Amino acid sequence: MQPEELVIISGKGGTGKTSITAALAECFPSKVLADCDVDAADLFLVLKVTETQIAEFQSGHVAEIDPEKCHHCGHCATLCRFEAIVSSKKGYEVDARACEGCKVCVNACPHHAIEWKEAFCGLWKESQTTQGTLFHASLYPGAENSGKLVSFVREKTRKKAVDEGIPLVLVDGPPGIGCPVIASVTGASIILVVTEPTPSGYHDLERVLVLAKHFQVPTYILINKADLETSYHKKMEDCAAKFGATVIGQLPYSPLFSKAQQKGQSVLTAFPTSPEAETLRSIAALLKQKMKMS
Repeated sequence: MQPEELVIISGKGGTGKTSITAALAECFPSKVLADCDVDAADLFLVLKVTETQIAEFQSGHVAEIDPEKCHHCGHCATLCRFEAIVSSKKGYEVDARACEGCKVCVNACPHHAIEWKEAFCGLWKESQTTQGTLFHASLYPGAENSGKLVSFVREKTRKKAVDEGIPLVLVDGPPGIGCPVIASVTGASIILVVTEPTPSGYHDLERVLVLAKHFQVPTYILINKADLETSYHKKMEDCAAKFGATVIGQLPYSPLFSKAQQKGQSVLTAFPTSPEAETLRSIAALLKQKMKMS
């Protein structure tokens, strides 16, 4: 049986998406977690993780010049449109941060002095947490994320759920509408967009709803920090209706989320009887109904 997959995203950063994900995780007793915001993964900060598996992630290739074979002719540097091949006292070298992996230099070198090596862009991890298994990742400094690492993390998470008969995959997705977000929502059962009532929040909500409609994934909206500017509520409801989405709930601006983070906990763990916790439990119950989960 294939698990349901709830992906929590936001049109922009800073809306409280990860805090909401950590809190909702406590409302689903059986799930596997994935942090697909690999550019700035932080779900582990509020789940007290114990890393059980760590491995490098390979994505693409990078050129590397063998100094013993290189004749210093400079032909490769002339052809490289990315200026990734530089001359130094040691001869010609490839700046791995600038190399786009086009392979022109490898094919054009008359002395076969340039090797085509696998590029490792970061680490993926499997961890045990207070809320079950978490798959997450981190990119090396300067490494790019094309969405391949996100897809890899989701694949690992789904396999874990299928192998162990776990009914839900809960994904903390990245912000924005780029490749990492597309890799997060493709094939999802349901999307929850966390937004805020600000000009940038409204603008980016509209963009992410266009994306969600394109992939035909049922989409619901949580307005966080809802009391910052109530005049945006009607605009957001109208925007949701325009793209076939629904506003499922609201949360006020609350210092309890920051206080919970300082304790390394979710708001449901740190403040289980708070109005914020009760609201999140109600939202989780509605999401369960939408996914037809008992």
